[in-house]
Amino acid sequence: MDEIIYFLAFVLSFSLTYYVRQFALKNNIIDTPNERSSHSIPTPRGGGLAIVLSFYFALISFFLTDSIEITIFYGLLGLSSIAIIGFIDDHNHVPARYRLLIHFSAAAWICYWLGIIPWGDNDNWMIVSFLWSMTLLYLVWLLNLYNFMDGIDGIATVEAMTVIFSVILLIYSDNNSVNTELMIALFLALSGFIIWNWPPAKIFMGDVGSAFLGLLIAAFSLITANNGSLEFSIWLILLAVFITDATYTLLVRLFRGEKVYEAHRSHAYQILSRQYGHKIVTLGVLMINLFWLLPLAWLGHVVHSILIPCLLLAYIPLILFAWKNRAGCHV
Repeated sequence: MDEIIYFLAFVLSFSLTYYVRQFALKNNIIDTPNERSSHSIPTPRGGGLAIVLSFYFALISFFLTDSIEITIFYGLLGLSSIAIIGFIDDHNHVPARYRLLIHFSAAAWICYWLGIIPWGDNDNWMIVSFLWSMTLLYLVWLLNLYNFMDGIDGIATVEAMTVIFSVILLIYSDNNSVNTELMIALFLALSGFIIWNWPPAKIFMGDVGSAFLGLLIAAFSLITANNGSLEFSIWLILLAVFITDATYTLLVRLFRGEKVYEAHRSHAYQILSRQYGHKIVTLGVLMINLFWLLPLAWLGHVVHSILIPCLLLAYIPLILFAWKNRAGCHV
């Protein structure tokens, strides 16, 4: 049964992306290049809807076959609000304050159903409140940074695919397949979409996909920490490329007194894409994730005593790289 669900998740994603693209072209839902864009050709957007629908097909199917827990089902079902607001924003701009309200509401829903295990348990209400706040901020920040990093062809899809692939590999290396069904289904849904999104992209993911993916990946990190299948810090290693570029760029722009909520082209990946093209940068993210961050994550997972050095080895080179390429500065 699982194999059928996996196969259908891939086929649905591939097929639905085609129909979303046709709909976008017919209704002029096009991302037109401007001075802040990283692309030069008008391209349909909103293709992430295919990923969302394919994943929810898998989620409901696994729930009906009793393959996943009810808390996980309801927790991830709450992400639909993120997809909806993203879909609306892809068609008609939604003010940031309304988007943030939905973001924090969805994050609170996830916290309620999945808990705050990554930060530890405590009976002190002040500490618990602080930990809940930290978890909310983590969820909302990962959601938004993923949206920020979806700026060139294929990069957000490849990031999600390599991170999810790495997590599945690490979990299976312990002979532990707890809750990997949904991650495998997501990987296959992304595989169906990347065929259309690979540089030069025939359709963009849009907010409906990037925001949903960011929060879904964050939710998966809570789930695996909750069931003990993978440490929370391992996710931080695997997500180092996106976390570093988005956070470093934001802080630089903040210190420069710029309006951080405005669109820009000063992320490190955007700067590099203007020099080398989208395909080279997207391939670079793939290579870093699989051949640098995955081995570090595996070492930290297997030998817990070197987890901190592995985290440092993941982030320090990327921070220096962002600094060298003047991420966050106008170029």
